[in-house]
Amino acid sequence: MLKRLRFKNTTLEELLVEEAQHLREEAQGIPRTVRERFIRQARRAKATSHLREWLTSPGLQPPK
Repeated sequence: MLKRLRFKNTTLEELLVEEAQHLREEAQGIPRTVRERFIRQARRAKATSHLREWLTSPGLQPPK
């Protein structure tokens, strides 16, 4: 009998925040040049999450 794969229902914002947190955790204890790359990726993921949240908010109105 085959088992169905189960996936968590997560939003893109949640995935990006989790990815940022994961990258920061991995950045601990590694060489500085590699760590800076991980931190940069974490910042981008967090910023993308905030931008997406802002763009999809109901309060955003087109210019008149």
